[in-house]
Amino acid sequence: QVQLVESGGGLVQPGGSLRLSCTASGFSLDNYDIGWFRQAPGKEREGVSFIYSTDGSTPYADSVKGRFTISRDNAKNTVYLQMNSLKPEDTAVYYCAARTNLSGSIWTRLGSYDYWGQGTQVTVSS
Repeated sequence: QVQLVESGGGLVQPGGSLRLSCTASGFSLDNYDIGWFRQAPGKEREGVSFIYSTDGSTPYADSVKGRFTISRDNAKNTVYLQMNSLKPEDTAVYYCAARTNLSGSIWTRLGSYDYWGQGTQVTVSS
């Protein structure tokens, strides 16, 4: 059974750091592109970052560029999201999602993904 599980969320003060993990089971991430998304209460789910399985390129949303870093460790079947200089507006439930590397859709299109994790809560507050 295929599954994605996020972990690493929690409470952090503004300016702090947090690293999220997205681990796949039932399939290998080697041939999948992975996206990180987030959703705050009352707001739409938005794309945060993405990592291609082919060339490893990593686009970012403007709101997190320079602060967040996405990476992958195929040996651990895991994708990470390192979040630095966190702001209160980063507070949201963070999701990872996977799609085949044959997809030609823009990475921010939610409907292009095959699998979604259950989400992990990130709260940035003093």
